[in-house]
Amino acid sequence: MSVNRCVYLLSRSHIRYRVCASTAAVTNNTTLHPTRRTFEKLSSRHSNSNSSSRPLDTSLFVPLTVKSDEGGDGPVGEELTQPLDKSELLKVLNRFYKRKEMQKLAADQGLDARLFHQAFVSFRKYVLEMNSLNADFHIILSDICCGAGHIDDIFPYFMRHAKQIFPMLDCMDDLRKISDLRVPANWYPEARAIQRKIVFHAGPTNSGKTYHAIQRFLAAKSGVYCGPLKLLAHEIYEKSNDAGVPCDLVTGEERIFVYPEGRLSGHIASTIEMCSVTTPYEVAVIDEIQMIKDPARGWAWTRALLGLCAEEIHVCGEAAAVDFVTELMYTTGEEVEVHNYKRLTPFSVSNHAVESLDNLKPGDCIVCFSKNDIYSISRQIEVRGLECAVIYGSLPPGTKLAQAKKFNDPDDPCKILVATDAVGMGLNLSIRRIIFNSLVKPSVNEKGEKELDTISTSQALQIAGRAGRFSSVFKEGEVTTMQRDDLPVLKEILGKPVDPIETAGLHPTAEQIEIFAYHLPQATLSNLIDIFVSLAQVDGLYFVCNIDDFKFLADMIQHIPLNLRTRYVFCTAPINKKQAFVCTSFLKFARQFSRDEPLTFNWVCRHVNWPLVPPKNIKDLVHLEAVHDVLDLYLWLSYRFMDMFPDANLIRDIQKELDGIIQVGVRNITWLIRATEDQCASAENTASIGLAVLDTPPLRRGRGTKNQRKDPRATDSSLSSRLVRDGLLTKELLQQLQREWVREQNEVQLNSDMFM
Repeated sequence: MSVNRCVYLLSRSHIRYRVCASTAAVTNNTTLHPTRRTFEKLSSRHSNSNSSSRPLDTSLFVPLTVKSDEGGDGPVGEELTQPLDKSELLKVLNRFYKRKEMQKLAADQGLDARLFHQAFVSFRKYVLEMNSLNADFHIILSDICCGAGHIDDIFPYFMRHAKQIFPMLDCMDDLRKISDLRVPANWYPEARAIQRKIVFHAGPTNSGKTYHAIQRFLAAKSGVYCGPLKLLAHEIYEKSNDAGVPCDLVTGEERIFVYPEGRLSGHIASTIEMCSVTTPYEVAVIDEIQMIKDPARGWAWTRALLGLCAEEIHVCGEAAAVDFVTELMYTTGEEVEVHNYKRLTPFSVSNHAVESLDNLKPGDCIVCFSKNDIYSISRQIEVRGLECAVIYGSLPPGTKLAQAKKFNDPDDPCKILVATDAVGMGLNLSIRRIIFNSLVKPSVNEKGEKELDTISTSQALQIAGRAGRFSSVFKEGEVTTMQRDDLPVLKEILGKPVDPIETAGLHPTAEQIEIFAYHLPQATLSNLIDIFVSLAQVDGLYFVCNIDDFKFLADMIQHIPLNLRTRYVFCTAPINKKQAFVCTSFLKFARQFSRDEPLTFNWVCRHVNWPLVPPKNIKDLVHLEAVHDVLDLYLWLSYRFMDMFPDANLIRDIQKELDGIIQVGVRNITWLIRATEDQCASAENTASIGLAVLDTPPLRRGRGTKNQRKDPRATDSSLSSRLVRDGLLTKELLQQLQREWVREQNEVQLNSDMFM
């Protein structure tokens, strides 16, 4: 598209907005014009984005250390005047600091109160500790001390020093330009060079919206599917090839090419972070577009929507995103054609809560928001003589699919599913009834703060929509809660309209951070990101995604010598920072990389203690899941640094074997839970025995006995000492239990004395 064409489209006074209301083909096209309110909203957003930027968080600026120049001009200043009296000089400098005029001048140069104070402390230390100052500065200070100069004459030298310890003061305008994120559409010149057609397939879960988009994808000469999960990308990859349309698979950890010689197919199924914004396609499909508002991953949907170089962009998602996508596309001058779909099979909210696991029926899925709840409920189900499948987010994809197959198999005795909200997308499940074990879910907001809040209408609908799928055995679904008190709350949540999407996520690119680093070469990567976000200006349509995970990894490997681009890539690795073993592995990977030593298959096997055995308890299972994540991390890095991670195929082989070991563990998860409970009970019994032994009163001296005092060293082998040494008891807890036991014995003795 020519520049003039783009300008013309952006200046148009209307948007063509085609709306189609059907569950199949488009039958009703109309052209709508945006309301006056829409234009006022756009105008307001743009005016807000162009207003004065928010105050800069100067606490992010870390002062550099200025090395004392012992040479200086030598004693020239002293020879021309006289040696400076340090005590008098200190008084002069403190008078300079207190002058309001100097503080105001410094503020005009970019030094707020915080930076002014930090700069002055460094400046004062520099002046007082220098053996010799530059001749001109020495003369100025000497004149002021003698009453022949004005204290304000210090200011130019103070600012020179301030810019040495805060180099960003000299390039603040450049930094603001680099971090200007107000027009992200301009980051994708290939997409702006063509006129794209945007087709929005809007509807709830199980409405056929993605099906129709995929049909267009399969019919095209070339296409790319962009999904939120590896499982979804795998599903489209398999469907496409089964339909006779050669399709490659591209995820962060895996590449599968249909043609053995490595030639690319015309179609690609990928996770959304991996889609190319420079390769031309006839059709692109962006699934689950409502995730454009996700605090952590929203940037990937924004990038795909604005940057995919395709003639047709088919967007699938909730109807709540239609207005926002239309508004966003208005800024690029592109039309949005909307196809509305209705749910193919109905689901209803029950008037009764389940209340007891005794009331479970075949086809039930209990949804929990913590793994501990999954363990507890699956154990209680097993006690009742029932089998259940288990699915949660940290399980490998192969294990999830195996558990889904077990639950869906009509000949398998397993008829109950216990899962987290991971069932909300990516798996085809024959669920008759969704049972919410709880309506409260932990989450992370845009600021990176952890919250515990009731699930949203969007989340509730996504999960509830899994009941009664069109392709499943159950043609009608039912939704309820485990607790009676939660049922009216669930009805209220499902009865509310889904909150409209108002903003899309953005994330600083590696190129932007590299330019930033050019201006601030001494800053750490974490500090660079903080300053970038603090300076960033965004349009009212966007927000900067949460970067806490990125900063966590950046701080972890800051001490390891890596170039900036490599460091940035490492910090974008998708790892679970809650897993200590994964974080330790990440650190070891980076350290090995920095030594220019390839991470070979044998090195990785030694690190993870391969070969591994099936888990004996829940702790073992969690560790195996962490090892699987470590192998995922290796594969992810192998596609970015092939020479340093050379054994991807061998690692993938043992990862598949590990997936099988984890599947064995999950199939026997109730046995693992029992084993864990037995171990805990055994530890408690051992602790109580140790306490009883320790608290037994000493034997009284009797006839013919020698009540000799025991060697203190002998107590090291006592049961209580072993419990403390093994971490089953702490010394403080042991002392507390001793006091309680003595108090109880005294009460027993007192009661017995009263009845004698």
